[in-house]
Amino acid sequence: MSGVVRSAGLLPYRLGVTLEVLIAHPGGPWFAKRDAGSWSVVKGIVKDGENDELAAVREFEEETGWTVPSREWVPLGETTLQSRKVVIAWAVETDFDLNTFDPGTFTLYGREYPEIDRVQWTKPDEARNKLNPAQNVFIDRLERHVGLNGREEDRP
Repeated sequence: MSGVVRSAGLLPYRLGVTLEVLIAHPGGPWFAKRDAGSWSVVKGIVKDGENDELAAVREFEEETGWTVPSREWVPLGETTLQSRKVVIAWAVETDFDLNTFDPGTFTLYGREYPEIDRVQWTKPDEARNKLNPAQNVFIDRLERHVGLNGREEDRP
């Protein structure tokens, strides 16, 4: 075993007048007062012997309460966080209603916390400000996939 922690996740997106992505703020006491740089794609640890895609589905459904769409996924590749955790992600075009968000929970020191305390649809540039900086590459790759070749301020 290599000792490398691997997470798999999904980045839902929707295309309307602009591209929007769904990002998640982690629950629990460590992130309660943090914003910029603390958000993430919805992801979780890949268990030993588990397929990355199955881990992404399991974690997304556990952490949001939403069923993962079976439409075509867009591979966004991998990135390595400062903690050395490797994150692999896929984008999926969908439009979740934030009012139906139903996060899973975890227990820490005898107290229960939501896995994710909030989610938000946001434009790519705001997502880049909120996401863990190593995950910004997922936004860049998604923009290339949907035909946006730069940041919003560079577009007409």
